[in-house]
Amino acid sequence: MTVSTRTLPLALLMAGLGGALLSSSILAGATLLLAIAGGVFIARKSPYKAGWDTPKELRLLHFAFWFFVLVSAWSWMLEGFDYEGGKTLGSHARFLVFWPLVIALSYIRLRAQTMFIAIGLVSLSALIAFASALADQSWSIDRILNMRFGGGINPISFGNLALLGSVMTLVGASFFLRTGRKIPAAFFVVVGVLAAVISMLSETRSNLVALPFLLLVCLPLVGGKARMAGLILIPAILGLAIVSGDRMSHSIEALMNGSALDNGIEIRFEVWGLAWEMFKDHPWTGVGLGGYTHAIESAVANGTAPQYLLTCCSGHAHSDFFNNAATSGIPGILSWALLIFIPLTIFVRHLFSRHLPAAHLAAAGALVSTGYFFFGLTEATFNRNLFLTFYLLSVAAIASALFYELSASYVRQRNRKVSATIITKNEEAHIADCLRSARLVADEVIVLDSGSSDRTAEIAREYADIVEVTDWPGFGIQKQRALEKATGEWVLSLDADERVTPELAREINHHLADPDADAYKLPWAVTIYGTRLDFGRSGRAPLRLFRREGVSFSDALVHERILIPEGRKIKTLRGRLTHYTHRDFGHSLEKSAKYAWLGSLEKHRKGKKTRTMVYPTLRGLMTFVQVYFIRFGFLDGAVGYLTAVTYAQVTFNKYAGLWTLSRDKNIASADE
Repeated sequence: MTVSTRTLPLALLMAGLGGALLSSSILAGATLLLAIAGGVFIARKSPYKAGWDTPKELRLLHFAFWFFVLVSAWSWMLEGFDYEGGKTLGSHARFLVFWPLVIALSYIRLRAQTMFIAIGLVSLSALIAFASALADQSWSIDRILNMRFGGGINPISFGNLALLGSVMTLVGASFFLRTGRKIPAAFFVVVGVLAAVISMLSETRSNLVALPFLLLVCLPLVGGKARMAGLILIPAILGLAIVSGDRMSHSIEALMNGSALDNGIEIRFEVWGLAWEMFKDHPWTGVGLGGYTHAIESAVANGTAPQYLLTCCSGHAHSDFFNNAATSGIPGILSWALLIFIPLTIFVRHLFSRHLPAAHLAAAGALVSTGYFFFGLTEATFNRNLFLTFYLLSVAAIASALFYELSASYVRQRNRKVSATIITKNEEAHIADCLRSARLVADEVIVLDSGSSDRTAEIAREYADIVEVTDWPGFGIQKQRALEKATGEWVLSLDADERVTPELAREINHHLADPDADAYKLPWAVTIYGTRLDFGRSGRAPLRLFRREGVSFSDALVHERILIPEGRKIKTLRGRLTHYTHRDFGHSLEKSAKYAWLGSLEKHRKGKKTRTMVYPTLRGLMTFVQVYFIRFGFLDGAVGYLTAVTYAQVTFNKYAGLWTLSRDKNIASADE
């Protein structure tokens, strides 16, 4: 990677975020140019040539953005390609450049320090906007205080983004302080606090609603005693912010006295009521992207709505929830919820990371989603280009930096002895690669072969420390036999068709230098027909790595469980355990039939029964829905669909087999 290749995208990121509060055109232009750079990297396949392994979380974020656009396009089509709706769709379509942005920022290896410098520029631009306005008013602070300050743009947009930027800047200050850089930390504290004060000059009430929740997001970054102090301090900060602003204090006073609220709030209640009526009339489709505007115009023309709505509220419903409900119905509500909560969930998962850069980036990302949720309660943020583009660029940048930092954080070497155990039968095609990958994390490798008729045992002896050929008592008992031969403090239990990827190996070695749990789940990356599945059945994370003492396997014929003593901590790692589940479709059918029948026998052995064929049918359908929809298997394309159907068939066959065993006990006894 050349210096210019890295410098240009970084400069565009700095310009985009730093210029957001000065001009929406700066933000939009920088974002577009950064997306074009990402498009060039995609065309050249630069990240993949450099060995970039796409985090599945980024693919999930990508889905959230394009699904929002897809729902908007669907609404526009249903309303007949209305002109007003087309303009809204044009704004929403900016989300389509999320993936090029991620590619550009991931390829240049965006780090936490650079990301927080870019975030600090948001707060610095708020100070510049304030200083510029003060100069225009002949340095008269009284004039500034007697108006709603917006820095030359809409006061709501300015106030919300300035507040969000200020709290994110304070997170950056914490990052610099905890990594030993006191001067940048002090500078970020000053800039962040001043930007927060300036944001309150916008008199934006949604700032005061969002403020305590934004501060709560930051609490995981401090110690236990500081968290308790923070819980006390947050209400005090909120109270101070309320009494220092006339609009919010007057609104609360009116609410307590039962008197009329101000026009802004009353109008919002009126608009939300109209939007809700539109949703109730068209719950599954909404009235269309342009339908809201036409409905308001029609209501004013008919005299059922006041004239002033045409000047303030004909473009959107001043709420992301109500606006999406009115224009796109239930799909619109879902698309908005996914756009907020998928990023929020992903970021929150890493808030307590022991890697400081990752934890602080996770906090910054969680702040963005949290802020937009509360800002969106009283403003249609995703119908305003400035809001929309800021969300797009900040989520893409923070996520890219977060997952690069997580990958780069695995630097320690394990100091615990690890035994890898593998059971085999006719795994000639897999065993060598499996054992080579196991050696990345294991000091001792143990293979128990169940009488293979191919070269499995012979190949295993080239790589393993212990190779024994035994009978076949079932999966659970055989894995228990292998476990009893292990001498390591920790045990990695693998199947022959699984591989420990290099990144997963680095992560395991890093954690076993100072374990933060007693057992670890390793997320699957099912690989079939030349495709690595990130979702669907790959949504599972089987328990594979554990402290040996006191652990045993269940005696199940199939789908055995690792029995961990009560009270031990279990965590899930990020790295992927590649699972080559079958060689071809024929092998898939053979293996699926075998596992389904073993599952039938196992359930029958435990006294389970199926009395009608309705139950197997429903369980098969439920499996398909779970794998394909709930676990986002559709994101894996055609192979994801085939996998969901295959697993649904296995589930059906398992319970159908149980039904046959329940009807004919003689056959069941013979098979057992």
